[in-house]
Amino acid sequence: MYVETVPNRSSPPAILLREGWREGKRTCKRTLANLSHWPPEQIESLRRLLRGERLVSIKDVFAIEESLPHGHVEAVLGMVGRLGLERLLSSRRCRERDLVVGMLVEQLIHPCSKLATTRMWHTTTLAQELSIGDADEDALYDALDWLLERQRRIESKLARRHLSDGCLVLYDVPSSYYEGHTCPLVCYGHNRDKKKGKPIIVYGVMTDAVGRPVAVEVYPGNTGDPSTVPDQVEKLRKRFGLRRVVLVGDRGMLTQTQIKHLKTYPGVGWISALRSPAIRKLVESGVLQMSLFDRQNLAETFSPEYPGERLVACMNPLLKEQRRRKRRELLGMTEPLLEKIVRQVARRTKKPLGKDEIGLKVGKVINAFKVGKHFKLRIEDGQFTWERNEASIQREEALDGIYVIRTSEPREGLSAEDAVRQYKSLSQVERLFRTLKGIDIRVRPIRHRTAAHVRAHIFLCVLAYYVEWHMRQALAPLLFDDEELGADRKVRDPVAPARPSASARRKKAKRVREDGLPVHSFETLLRALATRCRNMCRMKSAPAGVTIRQLTEPTSLQARAAELLAVYPVGEH
Repeated sequence: MYVETVPNRSSPPAILLREGWREGKRTCKRTLANLSHWPPEQIESLRRLLRGERLVSIKDVFAIEESLPHGHVEAVLGMVGRLGLERLLSSRRCRERDLVVGMLVEQLIHPCSKLATTRMWHTTTLAQELSIGDADEDALYDALDWLLERQRRIESKLARRHLSDGCLVLYDVPSSYYEGHTCPLVCYGHNRDKKKGKPIIVYGVMTDAVGRPVAVEVYPGNTGDPSTVPDQVEKLRKRFGLRRVVLVGDRGMLTQTQIKHLKTYPGVGWISALRSPAIRKLVESGVLQMSLFDRQNLAETFSPEYPGERLVACMNPLLKEQRRRKRRELLGMTEPLLEKIVRQVARRTKKPLGKDEIGLKVGKVINAFKVGKHFKLRIEDGQFTWERNEASIQREEALDGIYVIRTSEPREGLSAEDAVRQYKSLSQVERLFRTLKGIDIRVRPIRHRTAAHVRAHIFLCVLAYYVEWHMRQALAPLLFDDEELGADRKVRDPVAPARPSASARRKKAKRVREDGLPVHSFETLLRALATRCRNMCRMKSAPAGVTIRQLTEPTSLQARAAELLAVYPVGEH
């Protein structure tokens, strides 16, 4: 028996299993089966078998001793190398540098405690890639101390790379809650995480104009946001050596007091916003008139109360409607609760409720929804009445949708539209905070017990975000991120609500690219890359200890991600 390939002019060749014999001088053959539908490798195996070759199962030849996820480690380490982050940490390779890089990568692919890190990086190829498999948690804490000693030097290198004279610097201050009370930085303060009864740590993050982190400073939890500003100005001027810089901060940080302080520094400008009471004063004094918004949503004005500053007033109709709707909802939720207290007071005839007791009940209600200023309350022993303060409601409604940007920058260097755009760029810093606190990097829960280790941990997380920021830019075609956002920010209406580009809407609607590849979040894309494994294979016939490393063939998604990361231009600015 043998396998024969029979050509066919208009169709693929026929693969036939045949039997042949001789009758005298004549050769005869007979078709036993048509094998055209068999896979090529199966046909080849049958052909070899019929030739008398001995076939052996691959299981009898090779044994896979270990299979470790590798693709995500390869991607992150590749970006670390392209960014030159290792050289930023230390010009020469050393044990501490490898451990810091290992912790940084692990913080991106699986954030966990330092003890868990020494376990988790054995479940991927990370420990093998950096030769850090023998490190314990004490070695990691020593590496954190090493990193903290170099923080100032590393930040100065990042500043030289991303900041220059006349540049824009974004600055904001988040907080993270803390489990425990042993760290001296831990204090009770304004807990943005809404964790009641939990002490916090405050840290200020400085980025360049596009949101790349450059520096971070950790403060005790009871530090007010505005009080951190002088430190940052000194850092920009003295440590980074910038003679001219524009600081962008929100209205809660760049307060009037801090702006007065900034005016003492030549070459330091600012972009911030006014609080609601200040806007109301502008309206009442006639400096800001509602007629300015009849035909436009943006108008520039000046006020003697803000000498040397430009004020850019904006009207957002969508924000106006949102605030009115929210106010109506909060009032509607508060009124039934106040009415309930009225009925409680009326029922207590034998032992009437006292004024203080009624006040406590009313206080809990109006503080719950923050609309107490919109009610007129009359509380006496055994009596309680309320009514809406329509004058207060109308006074606040008049300012709905209005916000005012304030800046020291002259019109020649910064248009009114760009001033609004630059202030709104603070959203990029807020994205950094969401990433640090969210599912990607997870600053919290903070597991360290000394001030030095807390500072080093937060700095490590900021460096991890620095890598993630660049990876997101490179992998944007595979992510739900809007690839055209950076260009759109420079030209779109600065006041109107931002709208995603057509390509971003198409991604979210179809969830599949035009080439058939699925669209991912950053987290799920890393998990998809992780399915590319490094297999440790042993040939059973070879001497003991002889092994072969074999990588899983990349999928089309993994190949495209590797291509995007390889061609992403990593510049100095």
